[in-house]
Amino acid sequence: MIALHSPALRRLVALCRKESFQIVRDPSSIVIAFLLPIALLMIFGYGVNLDANRVRIGVLVEDSGIEATRFAQSLAASPYLAVRSGTSRSQLDHWLDTGEIRAMAIVQSDFSARLDRPGDIAPVEVVTDGAEPNTASFVAAYLAGAWRNWLAQRAQDRGLAVPAGISLLPRYWFNPAAVSRNFIVPGSIAIIMTIIGAMLTSLVVAREWERGTMEALLSTPVTRGEILLSKILPYYVLGIASMLLCVAIAVGVFGVPFRGSLLLLILFTTLFLGSSLGLGLLLSTVTRNQFNAAQAALNAAFLPATMLSGFVYEIASMPPPIRAATYLIPARYFVSAMQTLFQAGFVGHVLVSDFIFLTVSAAFFLGLTALRTARRLD
Repeated sequence: MIALHSPALRRLVALCRKESFQIVRDPSSIVIAFLLPIALLMIFGYGVNLDANRVRIGVLVEDSGIEATRFAQSLAASPYLAVRSGTSRSQLDHWLDTGEIRAMAIVQSDFSARLDRPGDIAPVEVVTDGAEPNTASFVAAYLAGAWRNWLAQRAQDRGLAVPAGISLLPRYWFNPAAVSRNFIVPGSIAIIMTIIGAMLTSLVVAREWERGTMEALLSTPVTRGEILLSKILPYYVLGIASMLLCVAIAVGVFGVPFRGSLLLLILFTTLFLGSSLGLGLLLSTVTRNQFNAAQAALNAAFLPATMLSGFVYEIASMPPPIRAATYLIPARYFVSAMQTLFQAGFVGHVLVSDFIFLTVSAAFFLGLTALRTARRLD
């Protein structure tokens, strides 16, 4: 324990003040801590969208009958489809090739006649863009749903019995509107915390060695623990402030609901910052060069957090070796905790497992950094 007014405490406070002045005087630290998170949140919040609503389709009606016209009008009235009428098949083919539409629906010339003929089938030709299989599946499902709704409405208008089918009533426990922004934005905060932690602290020790101030620091009575704490505490405060800024933007600007506890959010952020700050300091201590430390932090922290945390790519769909590697990525558990706190609130079994892994990860990286930090010149 460090006693109040002890020399150790005074040295620690002085070192923290020195590091804080260095942060304030370094424009890059302010940019990375406050401007970059805002820019990234705007990109993730507005630029990344996995919702397949208002899909552009082309419709060609070759039949002049009233039934064909009504069916085309029902497609145009769908809230999920943006219909663009064509005059020929070649025109729709051109729109599909250039990406102006994602699918085309062709009502054939004998549609009305075959529809009124008992026992006959009136098909509608649907062609989707296979370059994006998921979108193609969504379009096919939307068109099939519009066709079934139109047949049911037509039978009801004619006083006929509507054949009973299987009714699926999906229930979303969390994120009932299925808005992708509600899980993309919380996940992006984990990526931002990775940048704040690893990228910033990967430069601090290397900068001391490059400027020659580390030698002067080692000539003083400061201990290894005081050096590490003075490097960690200012950037921890910076990371918490950046996290609170991100949460305020997520809730206030993007309208993402936050259903969890702010104390739990700070707790999980603290644990994750322990991992990212420890990793950044470890890389900075080992390399002693700002450029090499920044490159190492990019490869060891930022890229794995983006690719293997489940933020962008579903972990369950990864090959088994890659899926096994994700268990070693601290960002995986922080992304899970952030999305749970935002969308569901307190889910004990999920948050407890994330808490355990983040605690072990923070202890590992901080402990390894302490072991690699020596009070001597090599």
